[in-house]
Amino acid sequence: MSDLPLKHRSRVLTEGPERAAARAYLHGIGYSAEDLAKPIIGVAHSWIETMPCNFNNRVLAAKVKEGIRAAGGTPMELNTIAISDGITMGTPGMRASLVSRELIADSIELVASAHCFDALVTISGCDKTIPGTVMALARLNIPGLMLYGGSIKPGCYRGQEVTIQQVFEAVGQFAAGRITEQQLHELEEAASPGAGACGGQFTANTMAVAFEVLGISPSGSSMVPAEDSRKLDVAVGAGKLVMEVLRAGRRPSEIITKRGLENAIAAVAMSGGSTNAVLHLLAVAHEAGVPLSIDEFDAISEATPLLCDLQPGGRYVATDLYEAGGVPLLLRRLSEAGMLHRDAMTVTGRTVGEHADEAVETEGQRVVHDLAHPLKRTGGFAILRGNVAPDGCVVKLAGHERRLHRGPARVFDGEEAAMAAVLAKEIVAGDVVVIRGEGPAGGPGMREMLAVTAALIGEGLGESIALITDGRFSGATHGFMAAHIAPEAARGGPIGALRDGDEVSIDVDARRIDVNLSEQEIATRLARYEPPVREGIEVAIAKYAKLVGSASEGALTR
Repeated sequence: MSDLPLKHRSRVLTEGPERAAARAYLHGIGYSAEDLAKPIIGVAHSWIETMPCNFNNRVLAAKVKEGIRAAGGTPMELNTIAISDGITMGTPGMRASLVSRELIADSIELVASAHCFDALVTISGCDKTIPGTVMALARLNIPGLMLYGGSIKPGCYRGQEVTIQQVFEAVGQFAAGRITEQQLHELEEAASPGAGACGGQFTANTMAVAFEVLGISPSGSSMVPAEDSRKLDVAVGAGKLVMEVLRAGRRPSEIITKRGLENAIAAVAMSGGSTNAVLHLLAVAHEAGVPLSIDEFDAISEATPLLCDLQPGGRYVATDLYEAGGVPLLLRRLSEAGMLHRDAMTVTGRTVGEHADEAVETEGQRVVHDLAHPLKRTGGFAILRGNVAPDGCVVKLAGHERRLHRGPARVFDGEEAAMAAVLAKEIVAGDVVVIRGEGPAGGPGMREMLAVTAALIGEGLGESIALITDGRFSGATHGFMAAHIAPEAARGGPIGALRDGDEVSIDVDARRIDVNLSEQEIATRLARYEPPVREGIEVAIAKYAKLVGSASEGALTR
């Protein structure tokens, strides 16, 4: 128990004769004198009607508030924004996605700081809301936790379970004449049957898993599906738990440690998670003041077996992981593999090792393999460097067996040009598709290339081409793809020197990504390269472009 007063911050706002006007405002919207004498707990979420991912956040917030009141606190709810990656994918609007991560963190930080909350619960759903809320917790360093809103259940199309991944790939199948327009329409009607984040081990579920393993989310909470009635009980429990966290004086800095972050990275590697986790965990580490480099991700992934048979590379989805045993089962496997720092503290006040020991594995489950039968000996991603990416890039390894590709470059300045070439069937086996000018500053906003990668898969080229970009990939992307090429083209990166026909090699075993050009030729070409000028960029995104750093450091703004 901490000797910290429970109203250690909010008393500045609510106590004393000089605060009468502030209390008057709050009385007018329903807070009693008794309410204001209690600790004030912020409940921040991203409810919005533009997507299913965060659509249940208000319902969960009401239950979190119920738990806070039952445990002796006064909740104050606040809303921030969200951008749907899936809905904006392949459009200029996708530029706003990564930008929103910073704005979400900024907005929660500002409200919680200005209104002197004593503690904070953040509720997240879609890709950028999850790291954005944890970045805010790290910055504020007040007692708090993050509750993930949960995953959507699979849809059913012609007797088969489907996710949004199959819709993106069906666009390429339709373009190739492999399915009819009616089949595409039927699939889109069925693939997203309710509220919750995308069902596969895409970015949302990857980050939810990572943050539960990190310990900033309550153990066992994340994989409870969004529309499962048990999620409401989880939300009430989170409200009660934050009051325990406040009484204990437990702060995010005790949880977001180097050992905790290494656990989270290992969980991403073992689960075959999204390459976006590299960006987001680097960003969270920076906000928490924890030294973490991109090369540490590679070392951990190389030492961690891939055990989870999850989409996009595998067969199962998040609801299956929940039924198999959830994140605690993954913790147990990490512990058995010697990849878990068991003494790392969690928001529950117990160690991550204790939660691993409590895991209950469903008999006969096939989602999480045992150590004797890994899907792969090493984890789901690797970090490569070379004369194309001197500061590094991320290649996804889950879901395919390829580790080497050499071929001629097909170079495109921007996603739209590449997508047009794919749909026109201008990409052929052996090509290395190069999409540049999509980095954090050059995009601006570092768009995801799922529309292009899914179309390539749908056309049947997934096993015979490679794709590299200074942009990002969706967690739903699979195939031999390298993203986050750094430095990006707009900041003088060598990817700007590539031309059609240049031989590009991607060698995972050697950890290299190179173009067959001399240093002098690269320098000569870069001196002549002019990044495309983006017209009509919104003010908020233009600000971001001026402030954002390298993807190799988390694409943070400062």
